[in-house]
Amino acid sequence: MLAYLIRRLFNAVLTLLVVTAVTFGIFFLVPKATGTDPALLYIGKTSDAASVEGIRVKMGLNDPIVVQYGKFLKGLVAGRDYANGPDVQHCPAPCLGYSFKTDQEVTPLLLGDLPVTLSLALGAAVLWLIMGISTGVISALRRGTVLDRVVMGGALAGVSLPIYFTGLLASAIFVYWLGWLPQGEYVPFTESPGDWFVQLILPWITLAFLFAATYARLTRANMLEILGEDYVRTARAKGLRERAVIGKHALRSSLTPIVTVFGLDLGALLGGAILTEKVFNLRGLGYQALTAIQGNDLPIILGVTLIAASFIVIANLIVDLVYGLIDPRVRLA
Repeated sequence: MLAYLIRRLFNAVLTLLVVTAVTFGIFFLVPKATGTDPALLYIGKTSDAASVEGIRVKMGLNDPIVVQYGKFLKGLVAGRDYANGPDVQHCPAPCLGYSFKTDQEVTPLLLGDLPVTLSLALGAAVLWLIMGISTGVISALRRGTVLDRVVMGGALAGVSLPIYFTGLLASAIFVYWLGWLPQGEYVPFTESPGDWFVQLILPWITLAFLFAATYARLTRANMLEILGEDYVRTARAKGLRERAVIGKHALRSSLTPIVTVFGLDLGALLGGAILTEKVFNLRGLGYQALTAIQGNDLPIILGVTLIAASFIVIANLIVDLVYGLIDPRVRLA
């Protein structure tokens, strides 16, 4: 188990290094190849030549791309100093650089938006797991009935409808028409747990509806396959109660692919649910990434990309370790 964990941690670190190298090269090498000076993105095209050169020196943009990447990696683990003559700015680790548009440190900026994305992703994940797995199991056990067709029809609608349609429609009905939910901005949990919960109900349900549809179809397909296995028929032949057969044998074995998909989905969402955050005006990582894309703010885009990649790698590592707990056929060696 320890050797397996060490190997997986090594692979995770190696994957993150590859991601940082590729994204850094795309964001800082491609602009030069297209004739765009990154220094101009900091201060604008109307600035004088001396100011542009000062930015190049301060941000190290005159260095070769390999040197710039080395300094970037050093900033992630040990911090980094940005100097332009007597003016020295220290960016503590993990340093993701400075925003082109606001000249603010990227790391505190993104960490300030992270609670919004965490609240949205984790709350929606709980809902879509409960909704998706329960409806998938019920549909598999009632295969071919009217209930099965209704559930799968709803799942098909959930997969087909885009989030910006269901989000705007839900807001129009429950906020503006019925008035059941208030219209307002995100309230931190530490300030008011009640307001935090109320403000996130609609985004949770809207986002969970999209993912629950996928999980319902996946659970149904897995359950139908597992229910035809020999060991399930043997368990029934031994006289076990149907609840034990379904819960202990069939459902547990069918959860392995669901856990895999869940880890990747949750990891990706923790990097920002762009459409959901935009529709409901939640200023999380996804909203920040969209704003940075519109403003061509490369350091923020790079930071969001690395955070999302980190969450996906960590989620994938956790999924591999959970396999041995939910499926006795899986052994970690």
